[in-house]
Amino acid sequence: MTQVAAVAERRRNEEPDLRVVPARFVGRWVAAVAVVGILAMAIYAMFTNERFHWDVVGEYLFAAPVLSGLAKTLMLTGVSMLIGVLLGIVVAVCRLSSNPILSSAAWAYSWFFRGTPLMVQLLFWFFLAALIPTIVLGVPFGPELLSIDTNSVISPFTAALLGLSLNEGAYMGEIVRSGIRAIPPGQTEAAKAIGMSRLQTMRRVVLPQAMRVIIPPTGNETIGMLKYTSLVIVIGYSELLTSVSIIYSRNFQTIPLLIVAAIWYLAVTAVFSVGQHFIERHFERGFTPMKGKKPPTPGTAAAVVPSAAEPAAAPTNEPELEPTK
Repeated sequence: MTQVAAVAERRRNEEPDLRVVPARFVGRWVAAVAVVGILAMAIYAMFTNERFHWDVVGEYLFAAPVLSGLAKTLMLTGVSMLIGVLLGIVVAVCRLSSNPILSSAAWAYSWFFRGTPLMVQLLFWFFLAALIPTIVLGVPFGPELLSIDTNSVISPFTAALLGLSLNEGAYMGEIVRSGIRAIPPGQTEAAKAIGMSRLQTMRRVVLPQAMRVIIPPTGNETIGMLKYTSLVIVIGYSELLTSVSIIYSRNFQTIPLLIVAAIWYLAVTAVFSVGQHFIERHFERGFTPMKGKKPPTPGTAAAVVPSAAEPAAAPTNEPELEPTK
């Protein structure tokens, strides 16, 4: 046995026996068992308690009034979100404007509609006729060209649309503004250098890149808007919850009809979540690394040895310098 082998054998005998023992996450398993147990008890109670009246749920799940209310909920959600997104873009651009009047007006709009409850705004628009009995169109401080009765214009649908879309526009303005500010200033400077106007820069350079930041909270706002439409019950617009409440006020089956509404809300939310996932994946192209490929870590052969496609460095004729003492 050589001297090196003898030293290695001696060190091996002197070192303690170190074995890798996998960590035992006892708390996680206890929590998982508790969650499964609670879920099992909840499912058992749901299907063994006769007061849920699942037969009534199945009877009214696809009833014509419920489906009509669902269609109105979807229409109100879609139109309100469309108007809210457009308003949000305008508000965000005005907030970032160098004009103090535009930026102050946009800030005041966001402050007011985010600072007051949505239900108060819905009631305000519905009872607008008490404040302005007649809507007058004409020259400011001049003659009147057209006069319209406010009650004939502000219907329950109009009041719901105004309340939801104006409130959503304030929140979308902050979301869009945060997405625009996430883009490096060099992108805007490069667009200006090639002669793009401010509008072209915003439409072709900034907004397409900001969508990666804007889409996730916008999807959450859309799902939230679906649920906020239930607040229009206070102004009598017959969306999903209002249609269900009209039915259970007649047959007194309150819980089964509320379960019907909850099932439809959950189903539509699931569809929106799937759509949000695919939209996010579309706008994240080019920002996330390719799956299955990892960058080489420093110190590995892949990071040091040049590939076959890369030419090796040409040898130089310079003499090698000796280290100084």
